Amino acid sequence: MTAVKQWGFFFDAAACSGCKACQVACKDRHDLKAGIHWRRVYEVGGGVWTPKGKAWEHGVLAYNISMACNHCRNPLCADSCPTKAITKRPDGLVLLDTTLCIGCRYCEWACPYGATRFDAATGLVTKCTFCVDAVDAGEPPACVAACPGRALDFGDFDDLKKKYGGTGRIFPLPEEDQTEPALVIRPHRDCARAEGAAVDVINWEEV
Repeated sequence: MTAVKQWGFFFDAAACSGCKACQVACKDRHDLKAGIHWRRVYEVGGGVWTPKGKAWEHGVLAYNISMACNHCRNPLCADSCPTKAITKRPDGLVLLDTTLCIGCRYCEWACPYGATRFDAATGLVTKCTFCVDAVDAGEPPACVAACPGRALDFGDFDDLKKKYGGTGRIFPLPEEDQTEPALVIRPHRDCARAEGAAVDVINWEEV
């Protein structure tokens, strides 16, 4: 295997059933406390039913987004950290050294994906590690291994783009140019109709 220039995730929104096996696997592997989610499954939904003659025509839509740290090529979290606790490895992984974290939460405010998570019990921020120990050993991240629908994959970012095509953004994710996420997405068929529609994340209490 050639040296990885930038690890990244692939997410197939069309294949994701929202089962949250990825989220549970992440919490189990890293023994995360209640309320700390390094990977989250957002349920996006909305739309309206419109009367059409004696019938009703539906314009409703729904899809899921499984999201962790995107190990961005331009990580604003690292730029905002006053103690340099967040660094980017040569292979692109963005890692946080909790021994240097002072809990200022600047990284939390800087990340447009909500990837850094504050632990009120310790007063420190934590985040997805890409299961770096497993990946360094040639194994997949726990979230990827757990997905029953194979909606998640990982690999070199350029290889993922060649393999899957797709995009780096679907509604309601931020524009890619903010942080250049190492994320390739195959959109759900409803994603194109979500932009500008009466659609939002409908499970904020879970994520």
